Amino acid sequence: MYNPSKKIVFLCLITFFIMGKKNSDAQNIMPPKAKKIEKYLEKHGHKRLDEYYWLNKREDKEVISYLEAENTYTNAQMKSTETLQNTLYEEMKGRIKETDLSVPVFENGYWYYSRYEEKKEYPIYCRKKGKLDAKEEIYLNVNELAEGKPFASVSPIEVSDDNKILAFAADYVGRNDFTIYFKELSTGKVMPEELKNTWGNMAWCADNKTVYYVTKDTQTLRANKVYKHILGTDVKTDEMIFEEKDETYNAGVGRTKSKKYVIISSSTTLANEYQLLEANKPNDKFQLFAKRERGHEYSIDHFENKFYITTNRNAINFKLMETSINQLEEKNWKEVIPHRKDVFLEGVEIFKEYMIVFERQKGLETMKVINFKTKEEYYIDFGESVYSANGGGNPEFNTTKFRFTFTSLITPNSTYEFDLKTKEKKLLKQQEVVGGYNPNDYVQERHYVKARDGQMVPVSLVYKKGLKKDGNNPTLQYAYGSYGSSTDVYFSTGNLSLLNRGFVYAIAHIRGGQEMGRNWYEDGKFFNKKNTFYDFIDCSEYLINEKFTSKDKLFAFGGSAGGLLMGAIANLRPDLYKGIIAAVPFVDVVTTMLDDSIPLTTGEYDEWGNPNDINYYIYMLSYSPYDQVEKKSYPNILVTTGLHDSQVQYFEPAKWVARLRDKKTDNNLLLLKTDMEAGHGGTTGRFKRLKETAFNFAFMLKLLEK
Repeated sequence: MYNPSKKIVFLCLITFFIMGKKNSDAQNIMPPKAKKIEKYLEKHGHKRLDEYYWLNKREDKEVISYLEAENTYTNAQMKSTETLQNTLYEEMKGRIKETDLSVPVFENGYWYYSRYEEKKEYPIYCRKKGKLDAKEEIYLNVNELAEGKPFASVSPIEVSDDNKILAFAADYVGRNDFTIYFKELSTGKVMPEELKNTWGNMAWCADNKTVYYVTKDTQTLRANKVYKHILGTDVKTDEMIFEEKDETYNAGVGRTKSKKYVIISSSTTLANEYQLLEANKPNDKFQLFAKRERGHEYSIDHFENKFYITTNRNAINFKLMETSINQLEEKNWKEVIPHRKDVFLEGVEIFKEYMIVFERQKGLETMKVINFKTKEEYYIDFGESVYSANGGGNPEFNTTKFRFTFTSLITPNSTYEFDLKTKEKKLLKQQEVVGGYNPNDYVQERHYVKARDGQMVPVSLVYKKGLKKDGNNPTLQYAYGSYGSSTDVYFSTGNLSLLNRGFVYAIAHIRGGQEMGRNWYEDGKFFNKKNTFYDFIDCSEYLINEKFTSKDKLFAFGGSAGGLLMGAIANLRPDLYKGIIAAVPFVDVVTTMLDDSIPLTTGEYDEWGNPNDINYYIYMLSYSPYDQVEKKSYPNILVTTGLHDSQVQYFEPAKWVARLRDKKTDNNLLLLKTDMEAGHGGTTGRFKRLKETAFNFAFMLKLLEK
């Protein structure tokens, strides 16, 4: 029997298919469904089912196929944003001065600087002898080294004391597996010996032929052995000088600013130890500075006949000590700057007549100048209430000119030269924003949010002037909150693409960082780790309550340990966020921390705890994002990772996404984007990175259209 309504429906469907097929493809394509293989992990008599454990085999074709299927799905879902992505990319690229030059730094008779050429991804490292108007010498062109390679992490390490040989390191995979090369600067010839399987750092001795370098354990990637290489000899005959056998420590090598000493360091989260060798005596034995002791963190700076020691011995916020080069034992250390409860001492920079003391007060970096002779003290005035400032480019001792870098949420990256005698400040270079930029068009603010336990958490905000606090503004909230790493404000030309579209950008200075002193870090680790997550959530609620934004327009972003934060808030308060972007997220906490064969695991015990202890096991399990995935609604989530990531293995985010797909009860977007050619830091190249940023921004803007 003829039914006219059925014909109308049929015609409508045909029309929809013809006119809307392009847009409907993304909606119709089914997300990949990872197979489940029963795998039980048991510890302390407790069993956990990990049905996606099989994804941890990087070389397995089925694993690669799954990751590629996820990429295909992600690309399909984001296809409608391709024009937007390109617009964002061109905007951000258009603000970058393609032909640019760094501020030259004078060291050992040469002015050193780097520069970029138009359309080139990588820097060109140059120097000029004696004077800035001398002939330019290109000593390393990274564009040439990176040619034809999808990934290239290359950096100059050190020039020999006689200025004739450059040591540089290169990683072309992304697993922090660097090979150190040597280049004759007079001929441009790269010498035949290659130091492989290194972290990339090395130290010259004063004889211009002896170098010390660090190799890694091939499985765990822990830096554990220090070798001595003599140029012109077979690398296979290199002598191992030191082996760090404690699996919770990493070894390192370097040279003091004075160039007098080569240093072997042994470091873990809660302790340090140093060994010294006079650089002009390369065949002598290293001398222990101060024996390691769990809980004792210290760093050393050398000048003339003294060592200065920044130490937390009976000083949670650190204090400064000094000792003679002939009396290294701790019993001989004398106090220079005492411990202060309200000031965190980060370190010092030594000059012949002055000392710069780097401190933190109320969450902001300060620089105190001390005159050795007169004992006069004063602080450098930066002129803004929210900012970041760091010392940089000061290799010479005998000078009264101190260079520092400065930036804020509205001030582009700037390099200043400060006269320590006259207190005059001279701007040497400020990042140019091509196309014009007026900082007066934007507002930056510092707010303090009362957390659920009464602590006041700083939040830094930036937005375009004229913004109305009506709860209708899209907002991106960022945080890290681990390892005592302070998240300082910074200027971003990329973020202008959000601010100009009405976004508020917020940085939450949550516990786990060190912005408010050492206690801020201690209150966000071990059995206090959940404070990190609660602080972030409380800051989100503050932004909503203060009408900066709403739940429908609030986005969260974090990477690595900040990706753990993203996973935790997704489980704890999925209702608060329109979308979450988790970059290389550390989300399978318990499994990773129980596997000491995985790179970096053993060195992390002092941050998260050791789950071989049942108390840590239970606590870590209670917040591990992968273990806490439940059958409920989750916000829109974009997860990014790199196949060759050595710090957070790709299979953590892959497993997390697979379990979320299986458990979540909503229809929100869940995307996994795996860079098959990159590692922890993502792609290399100044323009390639912008494509990643454009993709992330497009993800948020797409969701705002719904």
